[in-house]
Amino acid sequence: MPEKGTNDKPGERIAKVIARAGLASRREAEAWIAAGRVAVNGAPIVSPALNVTAADRIAVDGQPLRARERTRLFLYHKPRGLVTTHADPQGRPTIFRALPKRLPRLISVGRLDINTEGLLLLTNDGGLARVLELPATGWLRRYRVRALGRVTQERLDALRAGITVAGVRYGPIEATVDREQGANVWLTVGIREGKNREVRKVLETLRLNVNRLIRVAFGPFELGELDDGKVEEVATEELKAKLGAELAHQAAVDFDAPLINRDARPVSARHSGASRRPEPGIQKNRPRSRLDSGSPLRGSRNDEKQFDGLLGNKKKTSSLRNFKQKSQKRRDRSGGPRPKFPRPL
Repeated sequence: MPEKGTNDKPGERIAKVIARAGLASRREAEAWIAAGRVAVNGAPIVSPALNVTAADRIAVDGQPLRARERTRLFLYHKPRGLVTTHADPQGRPTIFRALPKRLPRLISVGRLDINTEGLLLLTNDGGLARVLELPATGWLRRYRVRALGRVTQERLDALRAGITVAGVRYGPIEATVDREQGANVWLTVGIREGKNREVRKVLETLRLNVNRLIRVAFGPFELGELDDGKVEEVATEELKAKLGAELAHQAAVDFDAPLINRDARPVSARHSGASRRPEPGIQKNRPRSRLDSGSPLRGSRNDEKQFDGLLGNKKKTSSLRNFKQKSQKRRDRSGGPRPKFPRPL
């Protein structure tokens, strides 16, 4: 298909349309186009500089581009040891292989490196992912950090002016000392850019060696008590409210499109009141915690235990205890098994 003059054609860029269909990010879609995997009206294209409309027939790898579905957002508690990618050349485990199989095809909003855990946003809308991960959006990404070493609050306050590390300029960073634990210190760190390994690299300049890094919030979305490795959908009304009209317009989200069942049951959204039992790996309606309030955990070992509890150290539920009690054989006062018949007097 000739591409001369396609910049003046009404519609949207082809890579943008593919991203909005939830197949890939815009950058990935451009790579697919360059590889000859995309065809428009039956003819392969090799350049993303092409506008298309609803009247055009788009195919990826010979399959018609699926209809766009409602914009959805999921919260995922990423464990350590997983790579934020669909396919890793080194064969390492990825978050997308670990996700429940019945979720739609999702894209991550930014990345967390293999040794970082905590909140990762996932969406089926490539346009929304692109807008949310832009530094210009200005959303604060808040981390809980454990690092080997000591630092004063005065030195952390100096990071508010930004810092240059190895020729890379990092914007203002908010950091506070929460508590000391042996040779380590716990910090709360807030950044707005999210450059590659930003927190680790900046703290290294203060002679702090990060040995645990947990993202606890991304803008208005918080980790709370979402269990390690679990995923939870944000209800559409809540997503609308937290995005706001301006960001929703920039991302060109679609909250009116239908939810398309692609060999899957719909995932129950939190606060929706749905009674369907969630699929294993999908967590519903979680209680809020002190982390959700935005205040750091300070001052006591109980706080540390509480935070560790949020990251997967589960207590046995009363129902499990009751089950075990019922399944155990009754015993007499001597500690032995209770006789089947009463003992003779």
